[in-house]
Amino acid sequence: MTRRAFTPHGYQRGIIDTIVDSPRCAIWAGMGMGKTVSTLTALDVLSLSEDVFPALVLAPLRVARSTWPEEAAKWLHLSGLNVMPIVGCEAERLAALGQDAQVYTTNYEQLPWLVEHWGERWPYRTVIADEATKLKGFRLRQGTERAKALGRVAHSKVNRFVALTGTPSPNGLQDLWGQAWFVDRGQRLGRTFDAFKQRWFTSHPSGFGITALPHAQAEIQAALADVCTTVDARDWFDLREPIVNNIVVDLPMKARKHYREMEREMFTQLEQHGVEALNAAAKTMKCLQIANGAAYVGEGNTDWEELHDAKLDALASIVEEAAGAPLLVAYHFKSDLARLQRAFRAGRVLDSDPRTIRDWNAGRIPMLFAHPASAGHGLNLQDGGHHLVYFSHWWNLEERLQILERVGPTRQKQAGHDRPVFVHNIIARDTVDELVIERVQTKREVQDILLDAMKRRGDRT
Repeated sequence: MTRRAFTPHGYQRGIIDTIVDSPRCAIWAGMGMGKTVSTLTALDVLSLSEDVFPALVLAPLRVARSTWPEEAAKWLHLSGLNVMPIVGCEAERLAALGQDAQVYTTNYEQLPWLVEHWGERWPYRTVIADEATKLKGFRLRQGTERAKALGRVAHSKVNRFVALTGTPSPNGLQDLWGQAWFVDRGQRLGRTFDAFKQRWFTSHPSGFGITALPHAQAEIQAALADVCTTVDARDWFDLREPIVNNIVVDLPMKARKHYREMEREMFTQLEQHGVEALNAAAKTMKCLQIANGAAYVGEGNTDWEELHDAKLDALASIVEEAAGAPLLVAYHFKSDLARLQRAFRAGRVLDSDPRTIRDWNAGRIPMLFAHPASAGHGLNLQDGGHHLVYFSHWWNLEERLQILERVGPTRQKQAGHDRPVFVHNIIARDTVDELVIERVQTKREVQDILLDAMKRRGDRT
C-alpha cells in the first residue's frame, strides 16, 4: 500500500484539537467522518510532548482487527506508528501482547480477559473506545461485564480517554450516563445512574422504563459541551451528494486460493475469445461470487458452496455503528440473499407485497434486502432510512443508481428529511469488486477496465 499525504478537513481538525486539548473527551461523529485517522493523528501529535503510548483501542472485532491497522498504514504522517491487533485465540492474543507497538487494538469482548491478564501492571496510558455506546450499560454496582472490567482501570490507570461514536444515544438519553462516566467519573451527569435518573427522567406512563423530562436534552448537552465535540454531516457536506464509506475486507487464505484460480481462468477465457461488451461482465461472475463469500457449483446455478463470511462480518459492523438506523442492503446473487437472511434474521426482502414498503417506510424493518433490478422507478423508500449498503457489486450502472435513487438525497429532500445519505460499499480487496467500483467512479466501459486489469496482472507475473 502506497502511503498518502493527509490533509485534514475542517471537521477533522476540530476532532484532533479536542483530543489534544482534552485529556478525557467524547467525539460524536457519524460514519465516514474520519474519526480513526483524526484520533491516530492526535495521538501522534501528543506523543511529541507526553507519554500517550502504549494506547489501547477498543472496537468491534472487525474494526479492531482490520480498520485501525489499515488506517495507520494508509497515511504518510503515520509511518512511525505501529498498530497491533490483540484478537484471536488466547495464544494469538498473548503473542500479540509480546509485540512492540504504540497502539494495540482489541474487541470489547476481550476486556475482562485483558484487565485480568495485566492486573496492577496495566500498561495502557491512553484508551480509545471506538463505538463507545458499547459502554452504555455501565453501572457502579452492576451492568455489563466488559464495562465493569474497564471501569476498574479507566480512572486509576488511564491518563487519557477518548470515546468515539456516531450515535451516542440510540435508545434515548439514558444511554449517555454509562459512556460519560468513563470521561469524567460522573462529574457532569451524576455520580450514580440513580442520581442521573432522578435529575432528568420520570417514570414512563406505562409503568415500564423511564422517559426524559422536557428540559433534559438541552441541559445534558450543555453539561457535556466542554468535553464533547459533535460533528454533524449537515454542517460540512453537500447533502445533494451521498457520503460514501468504502469498507475493504480481506479474503481468508482458502477463499483467496479459490479466487486466484478462478481469476486465472477468467483472464484465460477473455484472452482466447476476446473482450466483447456482452460477455466481458459474464466472465467475471464467478470471481464476484467468491468475493461475496459463496460460489455456485455444478450445472444450473442452483447449488452453491460457502467460502467465507468476510462481507457478512463487515455488514455486522455497519449494523453496530448505525446503532438502530435501518439499512437498505443491495445484493446480486441468490446465494447472497440466502446468506444474508440466515445471518440477519430480522431482515426482510423487498418483494411485490405493498405491505413490505409500508412497513419499511414506517420504520418497522431494520434491514431490507433488495436486488437493484427489483428496486425500479417509482418505488419510494426514502422515509424508511438513509443508509444504503452495497453487499454485492455488479457492472450495471443504471441498476446501481436506480436503487440509490430510492433513498437518495433528492428523495430525502422532497420528503422533508434534513439528513445525509450514506452509501457503504463492502469491497473485497484485490478482486473484481475493485474493478466494478472503478467503473462506478469513472464510467469507463467494462471491457476497457478488464483489459487494463489483465495488463496489470501480466506486468506483476
